[in-house]
Amino acid sequence: MRIITGLIALYLATASPALAQTVQAGDVAFANSGAPAAQAPFLTGLALLHDFEYRRAALAFQQAEAADPAFAMAYWGEAMTFNHPVWMQQDPAAARAALARLGPTPAARAAKAGTPRERDYLAAVEILYGDGDKFARDFRYADAMAALQARYPDDVDATAFDALALLGTSHGGRDVATYMKSAALLEEVYPAHLRHPGVLHYMIHSYDDPIHAPLGLRAARRYGALAPDAPHALHMTSHIFIALGMWDETIAANEAAIAAQTASDAAAGRRAAGCGHYPNWLFYAQLQEGRSTEARATLDGCRASTRGDAAAAGRDAAEYDGMRLMEVVATGRWVPAERPASAGAKTPALTFMEAYGDAVAALRANDAPALEAASTRLSAAAPAYATAIAADPSSSRADRASPNLMADQIAAVARLRAGDLGGGLASLGKTAEAEANLPMEFGPPIVALPTWELLGDELLRAHRPAEAVVAYKAALARAPGRTRALRGLAAAQRLAGDATGAAVTEAELGKYRRG
Repeated sequence: MRIITGLIALYLATASPALAQTVQAGDVAFANSGAPAAQAPFLTGLALLHDFEYRRAALAFQQAEAADPAFAMAYWGEAMTFNHPVWMQQDPAAARAALARLGPTPAARAAKAGTPRERDYLAAVEILYGDGDKFARDFRYADAMAALQARYPDDVDATAFDALALLGTSHGGRDVATYMKSAALLEEVYPAHLRHPGVLHYMIHSYDDPIHAPLGLRAARRYGALAPDAPHALHMTSHIFIALGMWDETIAANEAAIAAQTASDAAAGRRAAGCGHYPNWLFYAQLQEGRSTEARATLDGCRASTRGDAAAAGRDAAEYDGMRLMEVVATGRWVPAERPASAGAKTPALTFMEAYGDAVAALRANDAPALEAASTRLSAAAPAYATAIAADPSSSRADRASPNLMADQIAAVARLRAGDLGGGLASLGKTAEAEANLPMEFGPPIVALPTWELLGDELLRAHRPAEAVVAYKAALARAPGRTRALRGLAAAQRLAGDATGAAVTEAELGKYRRG
């Protein structure tokens, strides 16, 4: 049995080009029966698995398999890279193929496990990729990991994977009770494992909503420095920063993630992508700080990515239009002709986003006819977009609800511009309540212009500042630190006669903005 501890950097001398580099991974230790030559790649794979660097983790585990073809835990690790619990994604066929190289049946594979503990890990992964519906298997796997953790309470990886398995059962979006169970497991081991990538990473996931984010700040402060060449680890810290309205930190985290991803892509011979998760979050934070030149450069980088191959162009065009919605909400800037010609035929997503952008632009311009026309198009486009989202098994309840919410809020404000003050405000308030009843999601708001914020704008316009204060505060409870909401709140407080509250709000505008 081998135990290797304190692995801050693992060098794989015979690795593939994608792995032939120093991997800074934090401290990982895992008692196992593998051969000495398999230890470094196995532990590298384990650290990268905890970082959600799945492609690189699989390569490392494969190197461990090559070093020791009978090393059961190396095949376990490779199989684990095909399950992405928080994203509700899984490739069971690829995972089963990896396990099949160890042995043709679960019994044959279990016979190759070197210890009872290794057999228990293998038994759990057999459940994860066993028979039945994925969501049902998620629950059975979580039960298996809970039993494994109880059997080996001193195994920090068992605790970390138990916590992650719990998160993987929250299929409709954030279930607070489930997330807090995960957090409770991790809190038990955190003091003794301040440099463990899984403990820090999954704590961040457990706490990455505005209510619980202060509890995740400790892990976020540590995690980025722990794995400076793991793009997802660098980005993950911003799950906490964005939930607290810490825009400088959000910008720095995603700039670092993009740089690390670009280096990783170059090492693997892949074209760097200008669109995606990290540029999206970076752009949102730049807009909150009013860094218009930098934000425009980020947006232009994404636009350039739409000129890639056909599959990438369509995907990146949707990312690009999503970022453009952020821009029109924050600044009012919307140029319909900027849709890239390379994007191909309009998808339901692009059709919907264009109509929403036109609606927000008309709202900012106070152009009632254009707003009404855009609202009609938006309502017509919402069902197809909602259907497309629902077809994605990884979509959350909030994702699936967002098209109708966005169409409803624009229809309500169109009623207001048509002169129906009472009916429009009532409808907008109902939509805001519906949005508030959805589970909180991490990251930029799923509804590009949060409905409570829009309601605050319209109440201010209707000279009802006291009610606007309530609406803006509700908006900021779900999306702390948003510049538009804070400015609206300060204006509403002053008009309502609360100069002290306005001063506090204006101070909040600069609290986390040091750039």
